[in-house]
Amino acid sequence: MKILITGGTGFVGTQLTPRLLQEGHEVTILTRSLKGTKEFSSEISYLEGDPARRGPWQDEIEKHDAVINLAGASIFNKWTDDYKKTIRESRVNTTRNVVEGIPSGKSFTLISASAVGYYGFCGDEELTEDSPPGNDFLARVTSEWEEEALKAKDKGARVIITRFGIVLGEKGGALSQMIPLFKKYLGGPIGSGKQWFSWIHSKDLSEAFLFLLKHPEISCPVNVCSPNPVRNKDMAKALAKVLHRPSVMPAPGFMVKMVLGEFGSVILEGQRVIPKKLMESGFVFQFPGIYQALQDIVENKS
Repeated sequence: MKILITGGTGFVGTQLTPRLLQEGHEVTILTRSLKGTKEFSSEISYLEGDPARRGPWQDEIEKHDAVINLAGASIFNKWTDDYKKTIRESRVNTTRNVVEGIPSGKSFTLISASAVGYYGFCGDEELTEDSPPGNDFLARVTSEWEEEALKAKDKGARVIITRFGIVLGEKGGALSQMIPLFKKYLGGPIGSGKQWFSWIHSKDLSEAFLFLLKHPEISCPVNVCSPNPVRNKDMAKALAKVLHRPSVMPAPGFMVKMVLGEFGSVILEGQRVIPKKLMESGFVFQFPGIYQALQDIVENKS
């Protein structure tokens, strides 16, 4: 399969691309600048273009069999009004432009990223793909993001919406901010620590993409997260145990909100999400448990 990836130079894309190549797929990465791309694998093709803007890059989509759409500004930042606009536009505009370039009447697959933030804040309720959307900022953005991707169905494309949990891996993501704090004996639960943390190991995330490409009978949306979400305090305990550090420095909720603004509520609330479709389809997680996952990641970092 010839696959074009937006956001391919980011945390998830750099984990996914080697697995796609190992499986025999041809990969093209859309990048804003071709400078520095020579240092990567010669097996990868690069296409210059800004996915948030229309351009000649859209004409290249029809030369591929699939697009994996991962582009979007990180939510791990303080949500000012300007940054909230960036979060929305980097997802909605990019997806709109990708769909615009998808040819009509051709067998084509679009796998478009989304997030478990779609469900909003639901306390201890178990959430599956059948659960309704929330109404906070992230839920509204995510719903709009998904709506843009689903328009590709009008062109006859197969569309899969992948709702990610927090991705854990050795080369970035949430752990890149957490591990240094724990190593300095400053780690601990956030707020009450009772909020649910839906997560997935980056290796399982990559395998889930390959699984979805091989199983055309699976329809969207698909929750891509571990079958075992954990409470934040248990996540902190597991990371502390793996790093041989204590978990005794909780971050008070008011401080989290003061530093992160509205995004602080996302961290303090969380979601308890279950990957019902993946489980029912026979997908096997390599790292279903949080301690096993963190142990693998920390060992690879050392």
